[in-house]
This record gives sequence, C-alpha cells and structure tokens, in this order.
Amino acid sequence: MSNPTVLIVTSMGEMLVELYADKAPETVANFLSYVDEEFYDGLIFHRVIKNFMIQGGGMDMMMREKKNKAPIKNEASADLPNLGFTLAMARTMDPHSATSQFFINVKDNDFLNFTAPNPQGYGYAVFGKVTEGQDVATKISTVRTKNYMGHGDVPQDPISIISIRRFEV
Repeated sequence: MSNPTVLIVTSMGEMLVELYADKAPETVANFLSYVDEEFYDGLIFHRVIKNFMIQGGGMDMMMREKKNKAPIKNEASADLPNLGFTLAMARTMDPHSATSQFFINVKDNDFLNFTAPNPQGYGYAVFGKVTEGQDVATKISTVRTKNYMGHGDVPQDPISIISIRRFEV
C-alpha cells in the first residue's frame, strides 16, 4: 500500500504532499483525522520565517487558536530528518505536545532533528514531504511579516489555508 497524499490549497497556491504513514503512522493518522474533519479550512500560516519554515494549522485570521485534540507521541527519528520541504509537527517545549499545528521546512534544518529520546534531543517529527508546489512554500516563506496579537513573524497579509484534502494520485 502506498503512502497517502493530500492537497494543501492556500491563498498563494497549491502543494501536493506525500505523508509518511510507513515511517510515522500515529502522526499521519492524527493529521489525517484533522484533514477528514476539514479542521484546517480557513486557518492561516501564522508564523513565517524566511529561509527556515512556514507554520500553520492552529490559528484563524484573528490569531485565535482553534480547539484541537489531545497531544500525540513524538515520532521523530533519525530516519526522518528535517530536510527541505518536509512537513513536521509543531510543538511546545514538551516533546509530546503536538496537536494540529505543522510546519514546512523550506531548507534543511538539521538542528530540528532527533538525536536522543530526551527533552533536548527529541527534535520535531517529520511526517511528509511537499512533492509538488515547493515553489509555493518558498513564496510563502518570503512574505513580509509583523508582530501581531503577541505573536512574531505573522504575515502582514494573511495567507489562508483554503483546504487540505486527501488526494488520490
């Protein structure tokens, strides 16, 4: 069985993403549960850092956090490095706190990789890769940002996630 694919439709273009169900099954199942509920529709990429990553999946245009499910176990591993255009779960300082928010690395970010099963070494769990539309992720990563509602790196002009849906290739 091949890995599932999703289409992320944003206000700046579309990205096709292969999800690594074979390597991060719990993380992919969690992400797809949000996708199937249409949870991401109308949310934004609320944190954008040039030459680093774009983060979304938790905030609406007013920077209000959408209620999400219980956190999941961090499935980060040395087999899943934070390479350019991979998707990874966003989290707090607690390695096992990821819920709905994800980010797309726009370059290789080795310092986010798993090194050891402890709070300092867990890293960020990669669970997919943008296979088409990498230019869209790059374009989003270069927008002007501002401080807004106590958050930094917020795009000046909101970049909305119109939808994320399963995509049969």
